[in-house]
Amino acid sequence: MRVGVIGCGAISSVIVGAAVSEGFANIVALFDRHVDRAERLATRCNAIAAKTFDEFLEVEMDVVVEAASQQAVAMYAERVLEKADLMIMSVGALADGKLLKRIIEAAERNSHKIYLPSGAVAGIDALKAVADLIEEVVLTTRKNPESLKGAPFFESAGIKPEDIKEETLLFEGSAREAVVLFPQNINVAAIVSLAGVGFDRTKVRIIADPGLRTNIHEIRAKGSFGEIVTTTNNVPSPQNPKTSYLAALSAVRTLKNLRQKIVIGT
Repeated sequence: MRVGVIGCGAISSVIVGAAVSEGFANIVALFDRHVDRAERLATRCNAIAAKTFDEFLEVEMDVVVEAASQQAVAMYAERVLEKADLMIMSVGALADGKLLKRIIEAAERNSHKIYLPSGAVAGIDALKAVADLIEEVVLTTRKNPESLKGAPFFESAGIKPEDIKEETLLFEGSAREAVVLFPQNINVAAIVSLAGVGFDRTKVRIIADPGLRTNIHEIRAKGSFGEIVTTTNNVPSPQNPKTSYLAALSAVRTLKNLRQKIVIGT
């Protein structure tokens, strides 16, 4: 399985390390706007470090993993789907309904698939199974303020992460609003929305707690099926505290699943 990767940060580093050590995929091409990042990561897997996106697309690939940003999804997804299957990590980009529609159409037009790993949360299989019966979904995310740095929310609210000295509810609203205000921190809201009742009906609460050293995501879903409650207490990625280590591991597992003869889970 020939794999290309867009974005050479924390998630990509885990994917490359696992692919090299376990041999489930051949990393053939890397692309990052900062070429030096791609070149450094390429030394670990003998991949081509493309200097331009056009050069990246010239490489024969079966699957491309996007691990860069919501902007990268908007810029590159449709072009990737002309050549290969696509795994999207920056799932928050799909809150844009027009972009989602274009990406699905590109996949259909070129007979390729789109994969969305479960990311940093548990319970996605269950949400998918009961999606038509859900009456309410609430995602509560708790993070250290340092993990939320750079989010557009702070500029609009007129506060700084370092000013938060105690547990503080920063946001309560729809998932559609959350992925705009916290684009690098709350991709979990997007995957929960897509698996369940959509971006407008999924409620999100974001809590900053300077006493935390982990990223905690709790999902509560209610409906005629009963109630689902999951809590995931994630260790942040050592390379990027905005990213939970589990998110990278879910990408690795998704790539492994593409080669499995038995698929476990919904």
